Amino acid sequence: MYLCTMEQYVNDAVQLLTQLIATPSVSRDEAAAADVMARHLQAWGLGYGREGNNLWVGCPDWDASRPTVMLNAHIDTVKPVATWTRNPFTPTIEGDTLYGLGANDCGGGLVATLQAYRIMLDRPRGYNLLWVCSAEEEVSGRDGFSRVLPLLPPVSVAIVGEPTGLQPATAEKGLMVIDGYAQGVSGHAALGEGVNAIYEALDDLVWLRDYRFLKESALLGPTKMTVTVVESGTQHNVVPDRLHFVIDVRTNEHYQNEAVFSFLQEHMRKCRLEARSFRLHSSAIAHDHPLVRRCMELGMTPFGSPTLSDQALMPFPSLKLGPGQSSRSHSADEFIRITEIRQAVSTYVTLLTGLQL
Repeated sequence: MYLCTMEQYVNDAVQLLTQLIATPSVSRDEAAAADVMARHLQAWGLGYGREGNNLWVGCPDWDASRPTVMLNAHIDTVKPVATWTRNPFTPTIEGDTLYGLGANDCGGGLVATLQAYRIMLDRPRGYNLLWVCSAEEEVSGRDGFSRVLPLLPPVSVAIVGEPTGLQPATAEKGLMVIDGYAQGVSGHAALGEGVNAIYEALDDLVWLRDYRFLKESALLGPTKMTVTVVESGTQHNVVPDRLHFVIDVRTNEHYQNEAVFSFLQEHMRKCRLEARSFRLHSSAIAHDHPLVRRCMELGMTPFGSPTLSDQALMPFPSLKLGPGQSSRSHSADEFIRITEIRQAVSTYVTLLTGLQL
């Protein structure tokens, strides 16, 4: 039932990706794209499970006594930015380049991991192989990987098909978003009445700007925090009685989100902080892990990634490895090269063929 040449698998990958681009799948609205994926899985004879807009397939020769390798990528996209010069939902192939929203993030990795999965079904393996297509990755939504994880069998290690230029990202930063609030008392600006919430927040905002976390990571660098939103005031002659700000915190492996939040709370003089979530921790896989060693045997260079992925939700070792470049993600006129998809399929197959866990 499976195709016999690499070129046919690559053609299947490109055809599937063009259909996915043409089917809008912005986060939390991926049902139609998941339907497209389900039809292809069925046509290729792959029995699948589906939970919401997440899909998964496991190898027919499943043996619970063997370790399990998971291939994963996400089906959702961000909203298109206003500066697109093309229709983001019209897949266009020009030479070696396929344009369209989600082509690079993460369509290329999604279709390449699936074709590698199909190829590996007919090859000797000392492990089970699982392929998972997850939803809501771009918003770290609870109906994405977190929803499907309890339904999956135990996983030993995962390859996440994010765009990394086909180099292994063996660590990635965590994310914590914090809302801050300063309280004042409204009054007439001309009379010097009230307590200005902006002034109440100033010292805390300056401290957040200037503080530097001490423990740096060889792969991920420092833990960084950035105030990205500030909202206050209603009109020019009213002293504002409330200020709201947002802190974007990117943690390395030396800091847990909960500990960072407590530390920040202790150093606020006037402002109150609320964390939206603690669950998106930094992740890393040891460089002596068989999967990382296999990558290095093939001439790949491990690196640390500053961007977040579903790795943050995986309670098992994982690394990111996929076609395309992170710099193209979330940008206008997003694209993937067909040669990158071909190389990714070949790289996954070579990596998996020689992998011993």
